[in-house]
Amino acid sequence: MLATDSLVIIPTYNEKENIEKIIRAVFSLEKFFHILVIDDNSPDGTATIVKNMQQEFPERLYLLERPGKAGLGTAYIAGFKWALQHDYQFIFEMDADFSHYPKDLPELYKACAEDGADLSIGSRYVCGVNVVNWPMGRVLMSWCASKYVRLITGVPVHDTTAGFVCYRREVLEAINLDNIRFKGYAFQIEMKFTAYKCGFKITEVPVIFINRKHGTSKMDSSIFGEAMFGVIMMKLKSLFHKYPQKK
Repeated sequence: MLATDSLVIIPTYNEKENIEKIIRAVFSLEKFFHILVIDDNSPDGTATIVKNMQQEFPERLYLLERPGKAGLGTAYIAGFKWALQHDYQFIFEMDADFSHYPKDLPELYKACAEDGADLSIGSRYVCGVNVVNWPMGRVLMSWCASKYVRLITGVPVHDTTAGFVCYRREVLEAINLDNIRFKGYAFQIEMKFTAYKCGFKITEVPVIFINRKHGTSKMDSSIFGEAMFGVIMMKLKSLFHKYPQKK
């Protein structure tokens, strides 16, 4: 492998219209990143595109193929374990659809590598509401969900459902990844809550979230239902659970 301390994990399902562009955008940055794509057997050939690009970017672009859709959370957990096995120090979550702007990756990296954060979040809501091209109803649902989670859990984060994140490896080493319960988008909430309970420093970096232009969103109202009801059970269970503390 070429030397870098940073891995960007990108889960995919039917992202043929975006995957090559997002990979090239990340690799065009001055900061040197590796990418791990985790594809859930996309019928549109997303994985084939990545395999072809691996010829152009050997030892920098990696692919994990899974037999079918098993949830966003399980995809990231598989990626986290792969990253730890390969000695990366900073591990990123990012969507394939350009809702997360690749040029914000260095800012998330800086927050952890230079400014002392253990977990940095690309936040839509830390400075107002920075969302472009979402229907107003969806903006309100997302914003209210994050406020609700903050109220119930006490986690001092404005964008608790954000999926644009940088972890120091120490955070992922401390969390028992096999005990993470949520498999869908509520996975994002559980990871932040667990990191907070373990005593890790979390910071938010303001970003602008832009709704996808190509492909189909995987978001639906059931995702928010999982977060709304599941977060109460998560909070209650935490009252009887001892979390490993940051060293």
